[in-house]
Amino acid sequence: MKRIDTKLMGIDQGELVLFTDFEKGGAMWTGEGERTRVHTVRFTERFRTPPAVHCALSMWDIDSRTNARVEVSAEAITEVGFEVAFRTWADTRIARARVRWMAIGEVSHEDDWDLY
Repeated sequence: MKRIDTKLMGIDQGELVLFTDFEKGGAMWTGEGERTRVHTVRFTERFRTPPAVHCALSMWDIDSRTNARVEVSAEAITEVGFEVAFRTWADTRIARARVRWMAIGEVSHEDDWDLY
C-alpha cells in the first residue's frame, strides 16, 4: 500500500494516442513477434514523491483474424513523469491504440519548506 503523508494530494490525468500503424504499415500492424512502444509522459506539476500511476486502454483497433494480445503498463515512474509501455507478441495485428492514465500522489504546498 502506498501511504500518503500530506494534507495535499494531487491527481493528474491524460490521454494519448500510442500509434496508428495501419496508416503507414508500421510494425504493430504488419509485424510479428515481440513488439513494444514506449511513450514518455510529463506531469503538469511535480509530485513530492513518485505517485501511483494507472494506465488503461481507452481505444484499440485490432484485427479480428488474430488473437488479441496486449499489455499496457506504467514504468519508470518519477516525481516528474513516467513511461507508458505497450506490448504485443506473436501474430497479433494492432491498427491503432490510445491510452488514458491517472497519477495520484503527494504534492507540495507553497508554505512547505525543507531543512537540508
